[in-house]
Amino acid sequence: MGIRASTGPDREGPSICLMSLAVAFTSFPGTSYNGKFICSKIDPSVEVHTCRMKVRVLHHDHCFDGLASAAVFSAYVSRKVDPSAEIGYTGLAHAPNQKFIDDALLDGDINAIVDFKYSPSPRLTWWFDHHQSAFLAPEDEQQFFAGTWATKFYDPAYRSCTKFIAEVLASKFGFQESKLDDLVEWADIIDGARYQDAKTAVELNAPALKMVLVIEATRDKGLINKIIKDMQTRTLEQIMDDEAIQKEFQPLYQRHVRTNELIKNAATCEGGVVFFDLVGHDVEGYSKFIPYYLFPECTYSVSVSLTPIRTKVSVGFNPWSKQPRRHNLASICERFNGGGHAVVGAISFRPDQIELAREAAHEIARELRS
Repeated sequence: MGIRASTGPDREGPSICLMSLAVAFTSFPGTSYNGKFICSKIDPSVEVHTCRMKVRVLHHDHCFDGLASAAVFSAYVSRKVDPSAEIGYTGLAHAPNQKFIDDALLDGDINAIVDFKYSPSPRLTWWFDHHQSAFLAPEDEQQFFAGTWATKFYDPAYRSCTKFIAEVLASKFGFQESKLDDLVEWADIIDGARYQDAKTAVELNAPALKMVLVIEATRDKGLINKIIKDMQTRTLEQIMDDEAIQKEFQPLYQRHVRTNELIKNAATCEGGVVFFDLVGHDVEGYSKFIPYYLFPECTYSVSVSLTPIRTKVSVGFNPWSKQPRRHNLASICERFNGGGHAVVGAISFRPDQIELAREAAHEIARELRS
């Protein structure tokens, strides 16, 4: 918020910036900034000019939970902090040998990272994450746990970051909106793999599951931002009925059907582990539940895929397995500079490190079979 004082229409006084004060107010539980109450403390004879608060939300990209997390946090900002705030979004993806989050991305008056790794930057105002592998470096983890933070939160016990954010904002900041309940519940179902069965997850009958397909596969950043904004005010069914979303969804669904068949032909199941290699096929993203739909008897899945920015090894536990989980998949992936959760993890290699990725995938598959 900017303040300019003047004693008459033709005489300008000094300018004072109170944006930092406004930001500071939002950093403590039970306080808010609405663009008005600060001005009320100023002499009424002073002419006040305001500018919009800029909020930057960095979120896990191409992830339903990441977008839903951004939506719930943004709804809080719009309803409780500053209704006129200008909120911008930046998607974050895991990169090979990633050591830090670029400070230049934290370009707002308020900067938040949701459903992604921690940054020790002094520019970071808010942080929420629930991944076991939440820190890029040991010193980042030490800094976080050594501090006392009013607006930075971490709890790997949560299945979804969206539910984590919703409950923290309700209990500590008094923000709760029933219209967001369905979004929060679906984020928890999707990120926590709380489907009734693999058939439900793969056949995509619910609007939320159709949306997952769009979110994970689209390369249209404008569409991603539109979905985040729509999540704050519209139902999931209304969003999926949108012409722009349907235009993106229909060809993606056809590709989804073809990918099911491709994985069926490429996969092998040995010792309770499904393994498949999609390098050489035009598959950037696919439902991680397809292996369990095709091979319901398996316990784990390991796969290799290639995108323009990385070679990816994906590792997962079948949530409907009759056998108990015997391995922490995040811990296994961390050995290769990857991470995730106990039940699902991933590792990123450079696009030219296909053979290295394959070696890691085969090593993990052998370990899971043991």
